[in-house]
Amino acid sequence: MGTSCSVFAAGLPALELLKAEFWVRTVAARLTRFERGSELSRLNAAAGSWTAISPELEAVLRASMRAYEVSGGLVNVAVLPSLLAAGYTRPLAEGATPAALDGVHSAPVVPDVLEIAPGKARLAPNAGIDLGGIAKGWMADRLCERIGSNAVVNLGGDLRARGDGPEGAGWPIGLAGTTVMLRDHGAATSSVLRRRWGDGLHHLIDPRTGRPAASGLVEVSVVAATALAAEIVAKTALIAGPEIAPAFCAANADAWWLLPE
Repeated sequence: MGTSCSVFAAGLPALELLKAEFWVRTVAARLTRFERGSELSRLNAAAGSWTAISPELEAVLRASMRAYEVSGGLVNVAVLPSLLAAGYTRPLAEGATPAALDGVHSAPVVPDVLEIAPGKARLAPNAGIDLGGIAKGWMADRLCERIGSNAVVNLGGDLRARGDGPEGAGWPIGLAGTTVMLRDHGAATSSVLRRRWGDGLHHLIDPRTGRPAASGLVEVSVVAATALAAEIVAKTALIAGPEIAPAFCAANADAWWLLPE
């Protein structure tokens, strides 16, 4: 997944944790845009035609539709052309490629370019999607539910905790420079301080402009009911900026931290 992942569970055999790792690697391989043979890459390449998809990809695509609605369009998976224009054409461990942002424009309305039916999906011609944090949040939620009632899953900062933790006080989670004890909640951080390259370029695209976001906030951390919900709120707040973020977080999260420029 190009990021650090961890899974902890109370009273779970080591073999089950290995199975959890295998599940993460298997599902991530389907949802990445960096492997030509992945399900997502096949969907992007077949824009204009219906493509068979797995239940996992279908679920994440449907989650991306909900994210678009909840965020008022600020969480938009159809920003792939802008990511490519910014130079994020391959895993950043391999280095960014030269940016070409002069021709970028706002991202399309997701329901206008993505159709989903049971077992299949279709993208409009010239459209492309990157599932990014939506996939990580969805996977963290699904895996935590799969492995037991007292566990925590952290997939690159998208986190889901269930149960009372190893000592009964919840799971200790480092968030926004402090430690919080989570029970049956999710957490996520959206930031432009990491995955940066070049002159002010980063991976978080403002779909209104098609360019890397510059909202006045550089990092937002959120605690919400699930990892996916926290991911959506954190990203929306960061792109929306400091005037809108507090009210949006208050309406959609249980706790939040905003870091201005």
